[in-house]
Amino acid sequence: MNRREALAKATLLLGAALSGPTLMAMGRWENAIGTTVRDKLNLSALQKQIIAEVAEMILPRTDTVGAKDVGVPAFIEMMINDCYQLPEHRSFMAGVVELEGMKFLEMSAAQKTDTLKQVEQKAKEQMKAYNAQTIKFGDNQDMESMNAVKMGLPFWRLIKELTLLGYYTSEGGTKASFQYVPNPGKFELTKLKPGQKTIVY
Repeated sequence: MNRREALAKATLLLGAALSGPTLMAMGRWENAIGTTVRDKLNLSALQKQIIAEVAEMILPRTDTVGAKDVGVPAFIEMMINDCYQLPEHRSFMAGVVELEGMKFLEMSAAQKTDTLKQVEQKAKEQMKAYNAQTIKFGDNQDMESMNAVKMGLPFWRLIKELTLLGYYTSEGGTKASFQYVPNPGKFELTKLKPGQKTIVY
């Protein structure tokens, strides 16, 4: 199973847990549609390191591979650039710039964790504003002027969703968390043994 197939399966399995913009972005990637996406993000080397560090903190290396090991940071950058619209570009970049200004990479591990907890809490309020903005945008006739300032999903929601998607649709992430059975045989209920990984086909 290649990554494109894995993404298609992830859409079905996680659809209810993913945001609308992420589901649409996955659809664009699946169908190779990129004509409506605006300018790409101009990320500095430092900003790319911040994205990689946040992804690794969400899914760190333990006795299994971490986000960096399976190429999640590059996946996040590719998805944001190629599949999301300008509002998500704005909100994602705002989050990266905020962490850069806080000198995130220079913090201790404990400070980084506390900072991301604050970012997560802030994202809850941003989601309320985002939902209100989406309703207002849908009712407003002056679409062009609103598009000029419209913000997308909060940075934390975007990076968390894409970290999970990137990890669990990579070969390393799938093998670390699931028992992959390419030829499962007949369809039947399976009782897992203690410690046995969930089976994916």
